[in-house]
Amino acid sequence: MRNKVKSSCTTILVGKKASIDGSTMIARNEDSEKAIEPKRFIVVQPEAQPKVYESKISHVSIPLPDNPLRYTATPNADDSIGIWGEAGINQVNVAMTATETITSNSRILGVDPYVENGIGEEDLLTIVLPYISSAREGVTRLGKLLEEYGTYEPNALAFSDNDEIWYFETIGGHHWAAIKVPDEAYVIAPNRMNIDTFEVDSENTMCSADLVELIENYHLNPDPEGALNLRHIFGSATIKDHHYNNPRAWYGQKYFTPEIVQDPMDDNLPFICYANRKISVEEIKFVLSSHYQDTMFDAYGTGTEQQRKSFRPIGINRNIQCHILQLRNDVPKSISGIQWLAFGPNTFNVLVPFYTNVEQTPARYSDTSTSFDFNHPYWLFCMAALIGDYDYDRFTDIYADYEQESMASFRNKQLLADVQATKSFSTDYLEEVNQQLAEECYDRTVALLGKMLEKGATHMTLRFDLGD
Repeated sequence: MRNKVKSSCTTILVGKKASIDGSTMIARNEDSEKAIEPKRFIVVQPEAQPKVYESKISHVSIPLPDNPLRYTATPNADDSIGIWGEAGINQVNVAMTATETITSNSRILGVDPYVENGIGEEDLLTIVLPYISSAREGVTRLGKLLEEYGTYEPNALAFSDNDEIWYFETIGGHHWAAIKVPDEAYVIAPNRMNIDTFEVDSENTMCSADLVELIENYHLNPDPEGALNLRHIFGSATIKDHHYNNPRAWYGQKYFTPEIVQDPMDDNLPFICYANRKISVEEIKFVLSSHYQDTMFDAYGTGTEQQRKSFRPIGINRNIQCHILQLRNDVPKSISGIQWLAFGPNTFNVLVPFYTNVEQTPARYSDTSTSFDFNHPYWLFCMAALIGDYDYDRFTDIYADYEQESMASFRNKQLLADVQATKSFSTDYLEEVNQQLAEECYDRTVALLGKMLEKGATHMTLRFDLGD
């Protein structure tokens, strides 16, 4: 029996009419089962793509199509348990984030069990993203792969292009369903089956051809006749969901749609949501970094110990990378794709807007070491989060200034680069801009650590206020 690897992430999807600038955005925290799991940010060239994919976890072997596209990815620095590409944008501006580990139930697993040597999170980006030219094509390709090879775990993932966002959930070992996110909507998806109301005969949904027949033949639907709620049919509603999953959806929806009052443990929080304003990159990052601020459940707050430990936060020590895959519609296609990326725990890191139409990524992000190395941002962010966690109130203002000043500077550089690249495009220039952004992020984070050290040193336990 192989050693399965589990992750527990949080996904946010924002349609093009729900975003502040008309872009589609699919975002996710990658949360490892370990607190330390170094990540890399790379470009995979067509010639480096395997002809036959071999999974290290399940050992499944999959022949791959010819003529793959170039794409970005964020694999593990240590590839001993597989690639784990996780997130990227290919050369025709199709984005993919994979995966959100979700829940299931014994009813569907009794009908369609998991496949021990099937596909899983380790594999999905590598076998799908290089071969699709639209978000819909991503759904179709993955659906066929799932039906042929099966899966050994329940997963959800998202595809986007400049026009559409599709959210995909696996069902049992071989089945699946996907839904197009309305352009005006947003989605917060924790580690549970998230799709609720589902219309099979709609241009905005896709699923296994026999899904309705499966539900009817095996008496899987607990709801009244005529209702089709996939979360009720294939998902879970457990005590763990009440404390681990539902509260994360509740807090994200509370942030974007505060006028709607909901219960954080409610199993029926809506899947498709509508914000009371246009959503920005910064707001997505806030939610992906959040720990129930301004509620009694904040781990750093003033609630009782029981309240502060009641719910699993979105920002957590096991965040190993955060990405927002943005496809912009107000710039030329050649510079549309931006992979906003931050490594390490989100409480003390910052996003960097990397252009994805490039041949290579900055060495500080592509060559992350598997053990501590002060030269790589992943390790700097882990250090900042550890120091900040010990005295959050003391360091949070320093971090807030660091994040705002960094984001303002990054955005300014991006705006100037957009103008230049629109006049005269070259991948060399975008790579140069990415390099400048990476170095600036590194320098700013070193400075942040210095300020944290200076402020914290005078408050160490081993001090004596009477001088010599």
